[in-house]
Amino acid sequence: MAVYKLKTPISEEEIRKLNVNDVLYVSGTMVTARDQAHRRALEYFKQEKPLPINLEGLAVFHCGPIMKKEGEKWFVVAAGPTTSTRMDIFEDEFIKSFKVRVIIGKGGMGNRTTEAMAKYGAVYGAFTGGAAILAAKAIKSVKSVEWLDLGMPEAMWILEVEEFGPLTVAIDSHGNNLFEDVKRKVEENRQKIYQKFGLSP
Repeated sequence: MAVYKLKTPISEEEIRKLNVNDVLYVSGTMVTARDQAHRRALEYFKQEKPLPINLEGLAVFHCGPIMKKEGEKWFVVAAGPTTSTRMDIFEDEFIKSFKVRVIIGKGGMGNRTTEAMAKYGAVYGAFTGGAAILAAKAIKSVKSVEWLDLGMPEAMWILEVEEFGPLTVAIDSHGNNLFEDVKRKVEENRQKIYQKFGLSP
């Protein structure tokens, strides 16, 4: 296990050095994106419309933050991770289209995303669920908010972060996926237990 501190924009070369179980801290620009922001960004891409921000080399946080506005400035109250499997139907195309380098969330992602990360050079950083205040402390400022018409949780918040983490690299750019490994081991153990007690699954 190694510890990496990377600053956006992150290069593919930097990402290829990371392996599952490594610990990652991200500084620089990070954007939040949940279902609706993913969908709109991909619609823009298909229509050849520019996004509000160039996502290449950035970190994307699956998060519906709680924000407050004082005057003209936004502040983060809490920023806990959203369950990432909700974004699985979009993420492979998102990585391919926008060359994002780090996806942050909780609960892991599936084979389509794993394959896209291996092909295009990205990783999945697992952030501890329930640590929304810890996440908020690493967010130094809100640079802007885009697509607020989608609602506060679904909008794209563009954030400046400093050593956001610790993130566990749970999917690397070499095709390794800790979540799939655990599921496989659980299934193997389940079969052994059934056999031991003479049961059929």
